[in-house]
Amino acid sequence: MLFAGFHLVSAQTTKDSLQLRNFYDLSLLDGNSYEWLDELSNDIGARLSGSAGAEKAVQWAKKELESIGLDKVWLQPVMVPKWERGAPEKAHIKGPDGSIDVPVCALGGSIATTADGVTAEVVEVQGIEDLAKFGEAQLKGKIVFYNRPMQADLIQTFSAYGGCVDQRYSGAREAAKYGAVGVIVRSMNLRMDDLPHTGSMSYGDLPNDKRIPAAAISTNGAALLSKLLKKDKNTQFYLKMNCKNYEEDVPSFNVIGEITGSEKPNEFMVVGGHLDSWDLGDGSHDDGAGVVQSMEVLRLMKAANYKPKHSIRVVLFMNEENGLRGGTEYAKVAKQEGEKHVFALESDAGGFTPRGFSFDADKANFEQVQNWIPLFKPYLIHFFELGGSGADVGPLKEEGTVLAGLRPDSQRYFDHHHASNDTFDAVNKRELELGAATMTSLVYLFDNHGVIPPITNEKPLKD
Repeated sequence: MLFAGFHLVSAQTTKDSLQLRNFYDLSLLDGNSYEWLDELSNDIGARLSGSAGAEKAVQWAKKELESIGLDKVWLQPVMVPKWERGAPEKAHIKGPDGSIDVPVCALGGSIATTADGVTAEVVEVQGIEDLAKFGEAQLKGKIVFYNRPMQADLIQTFSAYGGCVDQRYSGAREAAKYGAVGVIVRSMNLRMDDLPHTGSMSYGDLPNDKRIPAAAISTNGAALLSKLLKKDKNTQFYLKMNCKNYEEDVPSFNVIGEITGSEKPNEFMVVGGHLDSWDLGDGSHDDGAGVVQSMEVLRLMKAANYKPKHSIRVVLFMNEENGLRGGTEYAKVAKQEGEKHVFALESDAGGFTPRGFSFDADKANFEQVQNWIPLFKPYLIHFFELGGSGADVGPLKEEGTVLAGLRPDSQRYFDHHHASNDTFDAVNKRELELGAATMTSLVYLFDNHGVIPPITNEKPLKD
């Protein structure tokens, strides 16, 4: 009996290994992800929520998913906020030797400056916690300059990002409480360059008449401003922005496609990325790569003649960047309709070389994942850790649901994140295709082996 059991396990492992090899071969030799990304990035371009680009992307994605021959393709309505950048921003440092132009961009959600712009002395701080040290006496009427860099000695660059992104998101709200007239924030970028990086910010419940303009400054610009402030603390900064927040939300859509399960059609597995992007580049890494990789998962399954046991859905979420409305709405509708989601995988970390996955899972399911590591080793996929999944699939979290996030190599990701160089030419075809095959392989394994039901009272593992 022991020998028979070993033989069955060995046979299943061989079957899984061959299936994964087939997915990788199909993606690398006859893949669609790179061609799709070319169309999404170069034919459509930037896709900020509520924009014409976002609307075009919705229709493009629906058409392409229908061309695969899925069992169902539909649009799920979702209301999203609308913000526009307007005419290009202008900024310069005013010193004793004249003015020096510096690259800036408005943060998403910021108000505009007055028509003449704002000019004020600058107070440099290393983070929100420094504001109290200066107080209203030193900050009122000034521009607050948040200059805390991403921590370069952290190998996990997303941890470095998380360590300073609060100054971008909440910096204007907090500085306004001390009477500041504007904020400029060092770009979330690990390299020194002249590219400002945008991103979402929030005023919270701050009244409209108390809100102040907020901009990102390039890392080179931040270094220059800091240097000049050390020489002359009375150095002034000029900022002109033309952005606009619309008072009313506008209609948009999540795009959804499905292969109906052959054995468990009422149990759903999701793979997805977010269709919206910021407006400075064309959003190829963030998150065009995740969009086309997720589409490719279902296409590869059909190309391999694999018939999933569970219903597999690709969900292209709208409005991850400045609201998370798409992910929230999808989970809300799923709950209203009593749908059982057992697994969800998100790709939202760029189209770089895949390294593995992070998981939000209980002990039994994470141990099952660890048993699959030898299947991924031939493809140099070695990172399998607890530690979260993705923003859009997060709202699907319930007891017994396994959530996962694709984890590509992240060392170059923040060179492009939310900046004008997040463009198609920055994505490597082979790396993108390897990521699509890696995602397909994980979805296949969970579909074929199943998600292990939770044990009563068992707590999810902590990372």
